[in-house]
Amino acid sequence: MSVSSHVPGPVGPLQVRFTLPPNPKGGQVAVICHPHPLHEGNMNNKVVSTLERACRDSGLPVAVFNFRGVGESAGVHDHAVGEIDDCLAVIDWAVREAGASSLVLGGFSFGSYVAAAASTRLQPGLKLRQLLLIAPPVHHYPMASLGLTPDTLVVQGDADEIVPPEAVYAWAGQAGLLVERLSGCSHFFHGRLPELKQIVVNQLI
Repeated sequence: MSVSSHVPGPVGPLQVRFTLPPNPKGGQVAVICHPHPLHEGNMNNKVVSTLERACRDSGLPVAVFNFRGVGESAGVHDHAVGEIDDCLAVIDWAVREAGASSLVLGGFSFGSYVAAAASTRLQPGLKLRQLLLIAPPVHHYPMASLGLTPDTLVVQGDADEIVPPEAVYAWAGQAGLLVERLSGCSHFFHGRLPELKQIVVNQLI
């Protein structure tokens, strides 16, 4: 069951879709961040929807949302600064809504940087169960300085035409993160969404 609503954000209401699985796992919730707002990124992006379904099918209540200035969310694009605050606001709301103490946090491209940065600023007492970074733009944002947990999962196609795969592999290797390399896979995971979904489901089992 999915419910669309608007939740309070730092600069006004944020558009959110919250999905409850048939048999939700108690005490857990997932939040997924979408790709770049200035390149048509929004919460209905097919990679985001794939992550949303993977979380739902793993028994997790899951929230996807539009960053400020996208869809029905108030505000204007803030170059991955205010968007981190947007993400934290949605996390706080989703945690309360689900009665959760454990979080799965994920994002695609631009959204993976926002998710990664937000993961270092979670409220005390909230456990980060899993961080999922799909095609993280390590060449554009200061991801090396974030100090992510070693069980972070990075999924990266080696034929990505937007994010340099070797830069991602080098960053993930230096940070000691888990990496799933998809041979011949483009940035937008054309023809590879079922595979991406299964990778995430396997990680959440």
